[in-house]
Amino acid sequence: MLKNHFKIVLRYLLKDKQFTFLNLIGLSTGLACTLLIYLWVNDEIKVDKFHTKDSQLFQVMANQQNAEGMATIPQTPALLADALSKEMPEVEYAAASQGSFSGKYTLSVGDKHIKAVGVYASKDYFNVFSWDLLQGNKDQVLTDKSSIVISRELAKKLFNSADEAMGKTIEWQNDKQYRVSGVFAEVPSNSSIKFDFLLPYEDFLDANPYQREWSSSDPSTYLVLKKGTDIEKFNSKIAGYVKSKLPESKTTLFVRPFSKGYLYGKYENGKQAGGRIEYVKLFSIIALFILVIACINFMNLSTAKASKRLKEVGIKKVVGASRATLIYQFMIESMFMALASLMIAGILVLILIFPFNEITGKELALQFQPNVLLTILGITLFTGLISGSYPALYLSGFDAVTVLKGKLKGTAGELWVRRGLVIFQFVLSVIFIVAVIVVYRQIEYIQTKNQGFNKDNVISFDMEGMTQNNMETFLSGVSSFVSEVKTIPGVVNASSMDHGSIIGDYGSTIDINWEGKKPEDRVNFANIGVNYGMIETLGMQVVQGRTFSRELSSDSFEIIFNEAAIQMMGLKDPIGKTVKMWDQDRRIVGVVKNFHFESLHEGVKPFALRLEPKFTYRVMVKIKAGMERQTVDRVGSLFQKYNPGFVFDYKFLDQDYQTQYIAEKRVAVLSRYFSGLAILISCLGLFGLAAFTAQRRQKEIGVRKVIGASVGNVTMLLSKDFLKLVIIAVVVAFPLAWWIMNQWLNNFVYRINIGIDVFVIAGGSILLITLITVSFQALKAAMANPVKSLRSQ
Repeated sequence: MLKNHFKIVLRYLLKDKQFTFLNLIGLSTGLACTLLIYLWVNDEIKVDKFHTKDSQLFQVMANQQNAEGMATIPQTPALLADALSKEMPEVEYAAASQGSFSGKYTLSVGDKHIKAVGVYASKDYFNVFSWDLLQGNKDQVLTDKSSIVISRELAKKLFNSADEAMGKTIEWQNDKQYRVSGVFAEVPSNSSIKFDFLLPYEDFLDANPYQREWSSSDPSTYLVLKKGTDIEKFNSKIAGYVKSKLPESKTTLFVRPFSKGYLYGKYENGKQAGGRIEYVKLFSIIALFILVIACINFMNLSTAKASKRLKEVGIKKVVGASRATLIYQFMIESMFMALASLMIAGILVLILIFPFNEITGKELALQFQPNVLLTILGITLFTGLISGSYPALYLSGFDAVTVLKGKLKGTAGELWVRRGLVIFQFVLSVIFIVAVIVVYRQIEYIQTKNQGFNKDNVISFDMEGMTQNNMETFLSGVSSFVSEVKTIPGVVNASSMDHGSIIGDYGSTIDINWEGKKPEDRVNFANIGVNYGMIETLGMQVVQGRTFSRELSSDSFEIIFNEAAIQMMGLKDPIGKTVKMWDQDRRIVGVVKNFHFESLHEGVKPFALRLEPKFTYRVMVKIKAGMERQTVDRVGSLFQKYNPGFVFDYKFLDQDYQTQYIAEKRVAVLSRYFSGLAILISCLGLFGLAAFTAQRRQKEIGVRKVIGASVGNVTMLLSKDFLKLVIIAVVVAFPLAWWIMNQWLNNFVYRINIGIDVFVIAGGSILLITLITVSFQALKAAMANPVKSLRSQ
């Protein structure tokens, strides 16, 4: 019986090739989009889930009360991990880590110099995290201050193999030497923590003695809690832990599951408020909608062509077929189509996976693992069930006698269901178009908004080796690396700072006091240490006072604030006044116009620029427009002169700026593609319905043409009903689209307003697309010879 059903299905599908082709294209495209999004979502939700003790692994977070409210940060006191391990019985293991401000260090072996990402990690780092340690003892690899643990890939680059690396010496930053105590496998691609080598945490504390104070808050702290630990009680227990060590502290601690940090990393006023999970939900909904649109096409085309299958249904019922049998047959048809579409979709995914990875920054692959296969099969069966359910129930419900007598007529309910499905399709399509336009305009606004400094044609790189040592000579006025950079043709200006970038990479402190400050005021100041000429290099606008000047400075203890800081402190005529920062008096010499050192998701906060040339290491070079390539080469040559063989690793400041909006850019690109595919799938269904309508009204069209109807009259006759449906869809979609996109834009403090032109463009586009889709079939029918049309009836 099943074999017979498949034969009937195959004959039916081959008999009406246009119907089969449109359904296959629609369903396979919808399934391909859904599978790609599923692979992305599956990868996102698995980030950091691979650690063996995932259910026990937590990260300590800190809530800091300040004048703006409660700020939640992952930075904690450097001493916290060791203290909690000793004093809290619930803690099985604790580890602290500190990344590099600049991101990369230079490792050297002989004449090999390699830039790699390094992290300082405490002794239990391999007990807390499940990094695959290939060589070495996980309890001992980080106990010796002179040890270094490197990745297998790094070992191959420096020593040709992991085995040869053990016990060998590596020179770090042309300064210190470390012995390889361990080799680990590459960090998994779905890890939020990335590094190429690890250095002992104690070495970091020795180099930064101020971190041994409880007032510091730079490193991250991770805990493995014993099984059965009550997290709420533990959070209550550690909430005031920092205050017990530092009575004046207003920092409260809590732990969150480490693997949730990637998706749920956003906090507002101390409470979890989303994060990347919002985009996971968004694209999951998009996948569902695209699949539903494809299923609707199948329903519409199947029910519209029901008249051609009435006799088949009638005869089968007369000879004894039950409704259940007919439903079974039609469901087999839809399942067959879904499985055929799955095969085509699989081919499409294999073709599209590489460009999709380029867009998403992932390393996705269509892996035939049991859980993936089951999910894909489930999606396919769901598609077949949904797309075939209504046609099966509809076709099997006809009365056999009425069908065979030819008295069956379409009902108003049937017509309105089909129309309702078309409207639903195009409501989603209109929302997609509006979303694409709004996201594009917001990204464009981000790109063009004045940041308060000039980020164009500015490169940055680390001073290391002899370039760093040469900073001392600069302080005494002798020629130095930075001053030599300024003499290079094509260099407009150059300076240096003590952080990796002015954008999103800065220090933070509440330890600034000024005259008139109330004891309860806790203002969090972002701050960086800078060299002379930094404000000029970045083109910041001084609104009061002056910039840092070697000629005018009586000493180096000067500071410049932004307008937001001066307003927060309530200082009038601030120039010349003194503030105390870290128990050190600093004189205010200038005020700069507010600039965006964070993304436009955030408002401008208080910012301080400290004059500290001696401690700066990141060079910022402003290059003359049009001379970028040759000037960068010249700067690189000078760098090599100081550090022969070192890698000149630079990046443009604009790259740091763009990095803040990677998620938005990916959303913009993906939404554009998925919107286009959703519209394409909808138009395929509309194309099929228009073709069927033209075929069904063939005789009517012939009669109208014989009595004088023009091609335009016939075209409008066949097009107007579809245009009405799309107009209804537009009216329904506009308020929904406005609400959805306003919710998204509310994530930005600085955002565009959705103008009426957005809806005009979206509405006009969808009407034009509909008209083109329907008119092709309408014109074809209108231009046909009426004699042939009438004769064929």
